[in-house]
Amino acid sequence: MHQIKSYFTYLLIALVTSFGLAQDTLQAQTRLTQDQLEAGKDYVIDTIIDGQAYFKKSIEAIQPVVLPKVLQDDAFASEIDKKWMQELYNNTLFDTIYRDVSGLKYDAVYYPELTTDTLKARLERLNARTPFNVEYNKGLESVIKSFLKNRHQSFERLMGLSNYYFPMFEREMDSYDIPLEMKYLAIVESALKPRARSRVGATGLWQFMFATGKQYGLDVSSYVDERSDPIKSTRSAAKYLSKLYTLFGDWDLALAAYNSGPGNVSKAIRRSGGYQNYWNIRPNLPRETAGYVPAFLATMYIFEYAEEHGFVQHKPEFHLIETDTIHVKQMITLDQVSEFTGLEIETLQFLNPAYKLDIIPYIKGKNYTLRLPRDIVGAYVNNEDQLYAHAKAEFDKREKPLPQFSDSETKTRYKVQQGDYLGKIARKFGVRVSQIKQWNGLRSNNLKIGQRLTIYPRNTAAIKKQVTSSKTQKVNKPVNGKTYTVQQGDSLWSISQKYSGVSVQNIKDWNGISGTNLKPGMKLIVSKG
Repeated sequence: MHQIKSYFTYLLIALVTSFGLAQDTLQAQTRLTQDQLEAGKDYVIDTIIDGQAYFKKSIEAIQPVVLPKVLQDDAFASEIDKKWMQELYNNTLFDTIYRDVSGLKYDAVYYPELTTDTLKARLERLNARTPFNVEYNKGLESVIKSFLKNRHQSFERLMGLSNYYFPMFEREMDSYDIPLEMKYLAIVESALKPRARSRVGATGLWQFMFATGKQYGLDVSSYVDERSDPIKSTRSAAKYLSKLYTLFGDWDLALAAYNSGPGNVSKAIRRSGGYQNYWNIRPNLPRETAGYVPAFLATMYIFEYAEEHGFVQHKPEFHLIETDTIHVKQMITLDQVSEFTGLEIETLQFLNPAYKLDIIPYIKGKNYTLRLPRDIVGAYVNNEDQLYAHAKAEFDKREKPLPQFSDSETKTRYKVQQGDYLGKIARKFGVRVSQIKQWNGLRSNNLKIGQRLTIYPRNTAAIKKQVTSSKTQKVNKPVNGKTYTVQQGDSLWSISQKYSGVSVQNIKDWNGISGTNLKPGMKLIVSKG
């Protein structure tokens, strides 16, 4: 091809080729001969074709194999679901729930300072419609005003969450003839955090201790803690409260007993001289319990008179009626469901808080469920075989699909490897994706190869065992193992590629290597023999 002297000339030829500019104009401006022009056009065209082929090949090479994000639902079944939702909303059983859900006001309302006379009048009206003893006293007034002054924003957030939790609380309370106002107890107990855990180990929305939870039918294992299941724990709380009311015949005393135990309440009754009114025995109760009932009554007052105090209720992401459950047919993880449906992992964790490690196990005789938004359920069910196949294939690749579980606050640093993602790393260390993001200040799920993550693993026993094993192997090398002498420019990855079935981690384990630095002349075991 004739030599083309400038990049600018290439550009002009490209314009002629792409947009059909006049060749005589180009010749006049550049003084190229016809042969040079034709040769230049051929070169540009070949370059464009080669570039397109390279680009296509590159795209195909990096195109990930992903599960479908837009799942196709069955049209007939989807139409049935729509009609059923209309039936739910039109059914008198759901009228109250739907009205509360759809008629919320989110505009700020100004409220004047609360006076004692106004408070007395409101408490009197509240007392008339509840079985709790909501009579005015200065102690209760102090708690109410303190909450209004110092916890205004917290109560607004709780009111938003309550629109999700309270319908399920009320349903379970009603089944056991518990006053519906008892739903406010979960505010005092856990601030509506299903995974709340006290310093003494009480866990969940209703703060059950391990033994009490077991006594009232809540399963607690390494993978599932039903004390954090909103519906199951509420049902157990209703049973427990019903038993306490049978003992004391008074809801205020039942509340006190729920917090401190029936024994402490009966002792307080004796020490007070036989009084059976909460306010009379209050000085003889443990300090924590002495403020427990006032906090409950103050919370009840604020929720019942929220509009008068100008609270802005934050709109919740979900309402209970907008979700549904599916019985799982095999073990799956929440991050697998996230990949399959496109739902954020945090959303799935919010809807399924009972699964400690974000793993839903499949155990014979147990019925574990997955809660999803209703608009996802139909498409999920219509495609669930694909999810189970994907989950099984992933678990089959793992030597131990379920991580070992033990409590620990030991910190470790993890280097992101090829093929890693947050869900995979979380399962490896027995922690939650949200925890990894919090510990490392991550705002998204994106990771880079070589990125260092700080992790506080729950399965540190397994990690310690691996480290110990590596140290042992460093001293006791396999007798018949093949060795390799490190050359200039070698890396663990390049060496592993020379031997079939050998990974970088294998080489590290067999040689007691923790980092990636190699020195020429080092002898490495590259096979167990």
